[in-house]
Amino acid sequence: MSGLEIHGHAPPRFAAVKDAFAANFAEGLEVGARFTLVEAGETVLDIWAGHAERARKRPFAQDTLTPIFSSTKAVAALMVARLVDQGRLDYGWRVAEVWPDFAQAGKDQVTIEQALSHQAGLSGIPDPMEPSLWFDWDAVCARIAATAPIWPPGTASGYGPSTFGFIAGEIFRRIDGRTIGHALREDICEPFGLDLWIGLPDSEHGRCADMIRPNGLPNFGEVNPATKAAFLTPWSAPGGRGQGEWRRAEFPSANGHATAAALARLMGALADDGWLEGETILSPAVIAEAARERIRGQDLVLPYVVAWGAGFMRNDPVMIWGPGRETFGHAGWGGSCLFADPERRLGGAYVMNRQSTDLIGDIRSRRLIEAAYQGL
Repeated sequence: MSGLEIHGHAPPRFAAVKDAFAANFAEGLEVGARFTLVEAGETVLDIWAGHAERARKRPFAQDTLTPIFSSTKAVAALMVARLVDQGRLDYGWRVAEVWPDFAQAGKDQVTIEQALSHQAGLSGIPDPMEPSLWFDWDAVCARIAATAPIWPPGTASGYGPSTFGFIAGEIFRRIDGRTIGHALREDICEPFGLDLWIGLPDSEHGRCADMIRPNGLPNFGEVNPATKAAFLTPWSAPGGRGQGEWRRAEFPSANGHATAAALARLMGALADDGWLEGETILSPAVIAEAARERIRGQDLVLPYVVAWGAGFMRNDPVMIWGPGRETFGHAGWGGSCLFADPERRLGGAYVMNRQSTDLIGDIRSRRLIEAAYQGL
């Protein structure tokens, strides 16, 4: 793409990042994108370029919101961690202590940390339902509570692309009384000016980037019952209600809308002992506990060996967010990601509107992050 105009700021030490960003566009991998880094509480790099839609008439701007899909899970994990920090929740509790109906079908001993690390046997809902049912929070929670585990809980992880958000969100709601999306806005985004939403009001829809879906499907590896429930049934994901309704709904697994700058500031706080604008949003001890490895091994749904914390994916062993073994974060369908590196007090986020087929470790973000670490 000749004549690409890159907006924002990239100091000389991050010249290689700007070059990598331009290369992603030159190779036809991008339509619109943004990459932001926050180091020790300061935004040290923030660049964006391209267009917000396929026709390339509307520029990708500083206030463009991008759907981040499963990168939303890291935000949900943070919100649950705040309940732990407040002494209102313990990761070791059984889910059924908070949500009694969850004990059905042999799930009475599943703990909150097992559920958040994808060990509950609930990668999806195996029994047929209308895709539009996902828009009915109580109905989906009742389905999840009644569902028998697809594999024995605690024996393996099996990523739950949609179910995770309802499990985390219902645990949160039963303790706090608010939805994760409402609490996120009231407690973090509005006080700190973060352009991040789970459940996007109509007033903000006009600034959303249009997603350009990939031509193919991701590589799911060997398909098994867990994979099928997670991704490969007609009801695996919400559908049938249109884009506007999807943006409005709260899916703490999958429909966060944000700028890279907001996400990088949030992850920058998790990388910096919880400090955000001079206030602590999460204590260092609980950040470490939320990120602590709960299980490591071949995931039953993702075709990778993965280590999960309490909702966060750990960088080790996938090593997609730089060299840090203590780095944690999440990736979203099509390419978005966000990460926190507590060893370097670094948070980062990448968002885009041209989706790839990579489930994690998109080449575009990997290039940017590798270049960023060269400049640190």
